Amino acid sequence: MRIGLYPGTFDPITLGHIDIIRRASLLVDRLVIGVAINSDKSPLFDLKDRVSMLEEECNYLSKQAGTEFVVHPFENLLIDCAHDVGAQVIEYEFQMVGMNRSLDNSIETVFLMAEAKHQAIASKLVKEIARLNGDISKFVTPHVAKRLLNKLKVSN
Repeated sequence: MRIGLYPGTFDPITLGHIDIIRRASLLVDRLVIGVAINSDKSPLFDLKDRVSMLEEECNYLSKQAGTEFVVHPFENLLIDCAHDVGAQVIEYEFQMVGMNRSLDNSIETVFLMAEAKHQAIASKLVKEIARLNGDISKFVTPHVAKRLLNKLKVSN
């Protein structure tokens, strides 16, 4: 079984993330979505909410893809998380390729870019647009938009 790992903070999950998850699922039998617990970042959504959003989106995708999706929180080194979940492939940002290769060259790190229409989407920018009452419907699913807008009302 070919297992892939796609890590991120997913605060919140965007259409860009979903596009990469969909495309990465074509390369593996099981795709583990690693939800980073990073004390250096201050996510808007707590871990439980980020995992819940990912699970909901992955449930929808699994009906289309035929790939098994697992949402897995982690706070250790990415390469250690890859070992923990049995991943042979990591999909991650370009700058991490060399670092991961140095730590363990038996695990491939691949760089998948979202489709052009989703490349500029960043969770940080989506949150800022939402805070300023802008339209986020082109950047997240309706379910995530609702949760984000509700979260911002509570935070403000």
